[in-house]
Amino acid sequence: MKLTGRDAQAFFAKPSREAAGVLLYGADAMRVALRREQVIAALIGPEGEAEMRLERIEGADLRRDPAALADAMKAQGFFAGPRVVHVEGAGDAAAPAIAAALEAWQPGDAQLVVTAGQLAPRSPLRKLFEGARHAFAIGIYDDPPSRAEIEAALAAAGVGEVTAEAMEALVHLSRALDPGDFRQTVEKLALYKLDPPGPVTVEDVEAVAPLTVEAHLDALITAVAEGRAADVGLMMQRLAGQGVAPATVLIGATRHFRSLLAVASHPDGAAEGVGRLRPPVYGPRRDRLLRQAQGWGAERAARALQLLIDTDLELRSAGQHAPQMALVERALIRLAMMNRRR
Repeated sequence: MKLTGRDAQAFFAKPSREAAGVLLYGADAMRVALRREQVIAALIGPEGEAEMRLERIEGADLRRDPAALADAMKAQGFFAGPRVVHVEGAGDAAAPAIAAALEAWQPGDAQLVVTAGQLAPRSPLRKLFEGARHAFAIGIYDDPPSRAEIEAALAAAGVGEVTAEAMEALVHLSRALDPGDFRQTVEKLALYKLDPPGPVTVEDVEAVAPLTVEAHLDALITAVAEGRAADVGLMMQRLAGQGVAPATVLIGATRHFRSLLAVASHPDGAAEGVGRLRPPVYGPRRDRLLRQAQGWGAERAARALQLLIDTDLELRSAGQHAPQMALVERALIRLAMMNRRR
């Protein structure tokens, strides 16, 4: 049986103990591994592996010994409790052995968890699970986690109340990080909030979030907007070392100064303008953006934006021979110096 959407999420939250097994497949090995870990933990509990109620079999081994899987599922463990057999890295060549094990399965036998890479719709392994009445097939895709999934991850880690602004920050972070890094961040957040206790704030999320390329770019643009010209060169070198393109830096700076201009020129004042930004900005970022807009003012923010637009045109010029990163760095230093000349 094929599970998608809400049905798949419901299965991950509470896997059926009446099913013979489940196939988890997808191109991203980390995403598949995290779901496999979640399902196995739900089926056998946190002490299941320590009590030897989990057995692992490599998918390639089933070609040499097809009966090993059925034997493992029928075996009785030393400790009482549900058992799981995990077949890792299964391919279509393992389908006959897995089909025989599913056919022989009876209530009380170990449940089967099979993980695989990307499988085509006509894959024999995928068709086997999708066509079974007592087994499931779930595709794991590269979509960012939904808000409900993030809330479930927070609850599982023991994180209590989360403010609306902090949740928005976590949603944004989940799209910037790979699943493993995001889960580690949630676990760090749970430990961070042990003392002092209380609702999770944006500051708490920022304190435990890893420094991504995006974070380094934000730090550079903040330095420029706050007039810290001496910091620009080192930050540019760091971004260049991470493989960030000059155009990416320029796009980020242009977007930021468009926001500054919109806030500074709002007819009802900067405080009202920052509240009208889309997407909305929360917490310390909001306060920082408001201070920057008030410091620049509409006229100088407009001049800064024009400088960035001119640099972009120069960057795109076919006759440009200067190193592109140096060209962007020079423009950002000019902006930072402009902010210092009040």
